[in-house]
Amino acid sequence: MSTTVPTQDAAFTVKHLIPKLSEGKRTVTTLPSGGYLFLEHDVPSLLIYRNNPKDTATKRLIRGGASYLIIGTEEFDYYKKFIQDLTELMAAKFGTFIMVEIFSGDQKSKEFVIKGPSHKLPVSLQVLKNELLKIKSRQYNLKLQARIEQTKDRHLGEKPLLDISDIKERGATLIGLEVPPVYRDEHGTIYPVYFRDFKTQFIIAIQRAVFEFVRVQTTSSLTNYNALGKRTIHEEVFKIDRQLTKIETSYQFLLLVAPVNIQALRSQFFESHFKKLDRYHYRLLPVDPDILKRQLYNLRIDEIDDPAISYLFDEKREEIDHELTMLKERGSKSFFHSSIRLYKGLDKDVLAEAELILQNIAEDHEKEQHEHIDIKAFSKLANEEFEFLKKQDPNFKCKVHVRDDVNVMMVSKGELYLPSDYTMDKKDAKALIQHEIGTHALTYYNGTQQPLTQMASGLANYDALQEGIAVLSEYLCGGLSGNRLRILAGRVVAGAALLDGADFHQTFFKLYSQYDFTKERAFNITSRMFQGGGFLKDIIYLKGLVRLRDYLIHGGELKPLLSGKFALKHVKVIQDLTDRGLVVPPTITPRYLEHKDFNKKINKLKKGLSLSKMI
Repeated sequence: MSTTVPTQDAAFTVKHLIPKLSEGKRTVTTLPSGGYLFLEHDVPSLLIYRNNPKDTATKRLIRGGASYLIIGTEEFDYYKKFIQDLTELMAAKFGTFIMVEIFSGDQKSKEFVIKGPSHKLPVSLQVLKNELLKIKSRQYNLKLQARIEQTKDRHLGEKPLLDISDIKERGATLIGLEVPPVYRDEHGTIYPVYFRDFKTQFIIAIQRAVFEFVRVQTTSSLTNYNALGKRTIHEEVFKIDRQLTKIETSYQFLLLVAPVNIQALRSQFFESHFKKLDRYHYRLLPVDPDILKRQLYNLRIDEIDDPAISYLFDEKREEIDHELTMLKERGSKSFFHSSIRLYKGLDKDVLAEAELILQNIAEDHEKEQHEHIDIKAFSKLANEEFEFLKKQDPNFKCKVHVRDDVNVMMVSKGELYLPSDYTMDKKDAKALIQHEIGTHALTYYNGTQQPLTQMASGLANYDALQEGIAVLSEYLCGGLSGNRLRILAGRVVAGAALLDGADFHQTFFKLYSQYDFTKERAFNITSRMFQGGGFLKDIIYLKGLVRLRDYLIHGGELKPLLSGKFALKHVKVIQDLTDRGLVVPPTITPRYLEHKDFNKKINKLKKGLSLSKMI
């Protein structure tokens, strides 16, 4: 997919660029005989490909770059003059200009050949070689090689676009890059899965090498290699984004896997002295998972030329597919196995942190006598927090929904849902406000301000980071209690028991007898863990906090994580999109960033504070 609707101008010349060049605009236009120009005016580089209708795969490789030129199949003299004029114009603006002509090697080749002035650009060419060698190959029974060839012959075929002496006179540099076509067979058929991986790393290799040249040789103000990627998104990509979000928001996954008879089950379990427990009952599915899957795989994600966005969408499609399968599996063993896959199991270090918390923090049984507030009072606090956020952006809106058919406080699509019979400690209320509104509702709203709707609904595997930030917010606002931290640890211990084959009663008694949880807390933790047939989502709260602490220890910053809903593994991709102007900073920020002890507390975490000492 192209990224901008082009103009139609067969007589287009470089003179047409001059009025726009000083304004920093981009030029997108079709050219004669199937040619195409996409030029960012603030980028002193150009990827070039000579159009070959029988080799569409190699042509798609260059479309991930910020600026590229596809040379038409005919009118070679027109293109030669066009490149000469463009080179002179851009070199005059930036002090120099670099072009990379990309062409396919022999079908049996497994070697990249980098043709360029290795004596003048040793670092740039070495960076290019090293990055190309990172492209996945061994697991596909390939052994990709790369070499740098010092030569003046840097073009494809017998017709050079520019003589080396001519290039020098115009103040530019040309590199030729022969690409082994290992991503297609001898008939030109693309291997789609491998091509996606190949293209992603290939574009990164080009960007890193070109940026090294730009940084040293030109007057360009570009500060990051990510800026050499696409800055615009084609409407077709936005359409796919909206379709993904529409499919995901057509069902409420967490609500549909939660039992509707939880109050009755709790009463029965306690009245029978922990012996009886009826079956979980679930809401009727409002959607047909098979029809949604059909819609999901009709999306043309494989045709998106932007590697970062293609990766994010493909990953999200797989997650939605997985959730839809789980909706059909509710109440079965298959649901549990799917849950392990969705939430990536349980890491030993997270279980060790949980056990350390339960060992070092005693249950506060007297907390039951602390001052409590009901849902009406909590709703009032929530509305006060809404007003705080609305002062930052008048467009911020959020509502409180008090429901009889929910068993846990949660935010869905930016709205706050509360169980009608819920009561809480007054101190806990402050923490829950920052957890649910200062994190979940806030990041949902910030996500809605992004060009991609997936930033609001959530990129794949976003849950762990979301819950990690949410629990961190409880700590930063001074509301994290020992009992609260124990609950998160208890969920991990319950998850470990479930993974070890324990049933409901065994898990309950492990929490109630061995770890001294109250019967109410032990039941709540266990009932959530066994909903659907075995649901590991609750382990991600502590897991997310552990991983977030590690991220902060290694120099990560908290505020950029509030721009939407994504996973820690996406941080580099989000930075890439931010550098390209495709993600904007958070529109609204939480109250705890203004807390008087914020810097003191965050610095403790960055020094490796044990989670059991966060209270």
